[in-house]
Amino acid sequence: MGATGGFIVEADGGSRGNPGPAGYGAVVKDDAGRVLAEAAESIGTATNNVAEYRGLIAGLRALLALGAEGGQVEVRMDSKLVIEQMAGRWKVKHEGLRPLALEAAGLARRFRVTWTWIPRERNSHADRLANEAMDAAARGETWQASEITSAPESAPAVEPGAEPPNTDAPTLFDEVSAAPAHVGPAAAGSAPAAADGRTGTSGASGVRTAGGDAGTAAGTATSHDRRGHGWMPRATRVATSLLLLRHGQTPLSVEKRFSGLGDPSLTPTGLAQAEAAALRLSRQPYEVEVIVASPLTRARQTAEAVAARTGLTVLVDDDLRETDFGDWEGHTFAEIQQRWPRELAAWLADPDSAPPGGESFASTARRVEQARDRIVKAHEGRSVVVVSHVTPIKMLVRFALGAPPEALYRMHLDLACLSAIDYYADGPAVVRALNDIAHLS
Repeated sequence: MGATGGFIVEADGGSRGNPGPAGYGAVVKDDAGRVLAEAAESIGTATNNVAEYRGLIAGLRALLALGAEGGQVEVRMDSKLVIEQMAGRWKVKHEGLRPLALEAAGLARRFRVTWTWIPRERNSHADRLANEAMDAAARGETWQASEITSAPESAPAVEPGAEPPNTDAPTLFDEVSAAPAHVGPAAAGSAPAAADGRTGTSGASGVRTAGGDAGTAAGTATSHDRRGHGWMPRATRVATSLLLLRHGQTPLSVEKRFSGLGDPSLTPTGLAQAEAAALRLSRQPYEVEVIVASPLTRARQTAEAVAARTGLTVLVDDDLRETDFGDWEGHTFAEIQQRWPRELAAWLADPDSAPPGGESFASTARRVEQARDRIVKAHEGRSVVVVSHVTPIKMLVRFALGAPPEALYRMHLDLACLSAIDYYADGPAVVRALNDIAHLS
């Protein structure tokens, strides 16, 4: 590229079986060829094309994290398919690749991109990273990038939460329980779906920049002892425990339609799910003392089932409501993709972007954080059932983990599932459980 002050992103992905164990690698360089960031991840069972798109997305995200938005970028890949599709010369015909292509295109619009196909031998750096990640996963290990020494001292470091979200957005919608494809590994025991419909477990992943590492680690716990645990020192106070209950089934969840501030009631199945959750929460070891719910009918009905079993009243917090999907309310993902393609692509790529007439995820995050603070302060040391929706619950988990926005897309929440977070006045928040549906079996 010459001395233009631009950047180079080289990305690759591979599958040992096609489909088979897969992974990707990406490297960001300045125009002098000095390495600024590396990223790699094992993504479970997927095809070559899925892995290649994932590598491209990771490279563009790493570049955004370096503060290069609006800059000149040359993207180099040895995948003719991805380069030609991103350049607009080939159509994306595979249904499973379309969400990935949309996400990559949305990220690319934040730069001035030149798309360049290169022979495989010239893409050896990204290819090596992809194989390192797959090899690490095969050994049951986490991929670790080697120390970057070629980057200039002035290269900016990634700040916590600086990366834009992984945009497998359908898994975040309140009523869309099955996305066209997963584009990120699932958290805490759920397997990601490859674009060809197969599933697998996610493996080793990571990002290394010239400024250091960025990452989080999370697990789930089933114990309900709130007096301190595991690796952290014993807390001096009992935790404030939030038992996060997603509402039961509605007609829109059956049809996999966006459901934000629209106000459907529970179906008979949804009412049965709410009753099953209520029965569980009325027994040991939960000792529920407070119930707080979203104002929307589906959440209120679920909360009232718990109230009937526990003898408590339901408090309402308006900030626990679902994201407002605006003009997309009641539509399927496919319908939105057809009618609002540009708006959807922007929304998938940027948490500050809102649906037409709706609310951005960034705005939702701010009010959910305020609701959390109010509830924890008002009910310190107590066990509180919080009945809400997919987006607010995922955001509460993300905040507790100190995870970046893309963590939202690495969690799956079933209808009427239970998650749990403990908050300590003198220690960190601790996620004890995620997507527990034992009461529904």
